[in-house]
Amino acid sequence: MILPRNSWIRGIVPAALLCLSLAANARAQGHWVNLSKLPEPAQEIGGTAGEGKVYVFGGLAIGNNSAPKGLVWVYDTATDKWTKRKPMPLPAHHLAVTVYRGKAYVFGGGAQLEPNGPNWVPINNAWEYDPANDTWKALAPMPTARGAAVAAEVGGKIYVIGGASVHPGAKIMGLTATTPHRSLGTNEVYDPETNTWQTRSPMPTSRNHAAIGVVNGKIYVLGGRMGAVFVNASPTDVVEEYDPATDSWGVAKARMPNPRSGTAYGSYGGKIYVAGGEYLDNQIVGVYRELQAYDPAKDEWTLLPPMATPRHGLVGGISGNRFYVVSGHLQSGNIYGDPMDSDETNAFDFAGK
Repeated sequence: MILPRNSWIRGIVPAALLCLSLAANARAQGHWVNLSKLPEPAQEIGGTAGEGKVYVFGGLAIGNNSAPKGLVWVYDTATDKWTKRKPMPLPAHHLAVTVYRGKAYVFGGGAQLEPNGPNWVPINNAWEYDPANDTWKALAPMPTARGAAVAAEVGGKIYVIGGASVHPGAKIMGLTATTPHRSLGTNEVYDPETNTWQTRSPMPTSRNHAAIGVVNGKIYVLGGRMGAVFVNASPTDVVEEYDPATDSWGVAKARMPNPRSGTAYGSYGGKIYVAGGEYLDNQIVGVYRELQAYDPAKDEWTLLPPMATPRHGLVGGISGNRFYVVSGHLQSGNIYGDPMDSDETNAFDFAGK
């Protein structure tokens, strides 16, 4: 909405009505519950949930030359217990993760490829993790090395979208705030049955640190950051829809209520839930506690009760009738320190009154 000159007072009325509308939407069913804490808190972890389990992989250590954590923890939703598993074969952070047929698939990320070297080197590794046997299997690598991408399974195939890496044709090297690099619109699909990759239509808005969800066979990419992979890049509120059946991107959808990146996310009941996240501009450096739901059928957003503790770089996922959110960092990435990694495990219970 554009206001006429000297009409800022009249703008208070529609703004107040918008606040009332969001407050009314917040009365939706559901509530937060606190669960067993993650024994090794970390930020920029990858993970997801499904079939009674929540998976946490990786983790970013503090400092440009600190080795990534390579954590593997599995949470049992029935017993409310965490179990530590074998570490990742190649420790990494900013992973793209999804589940398919009881196994976790882990793609890309940032790694340290030489001792004491840079720890944000974009990689193209792909892995299948079998929680039943606590084993890792290397898969055919992604065509494009990248970190901070997102992944989703549709129709037995896994789509890995977006992320960040060096400029096209440049030598793969460690990313820093002063290293030239870019966000990607890259869309590559992996077939677990044939262990092969195909390149698909790229995402219109290149970005990293986004959220992803699947509703009625279509993929939605929500928010993230444009430009660099670091928080000093531009956050976005863009929502775009991809149809794997036609390999096409539709018109832009209703924007997020606020731009943010580094969120937790999950799809449930025809909606996509997004929690937490990070934001930076010339006035604000911080993180969100908000929980919002996007309804593709109505192309609208709903504000829900927020998390108790704001954080970013956390894991989210749906199992049963709960949206689980785990760990993350309590302040923007521009403010460092392992003690600021949260150990919280929370769940939004959709069935709760």
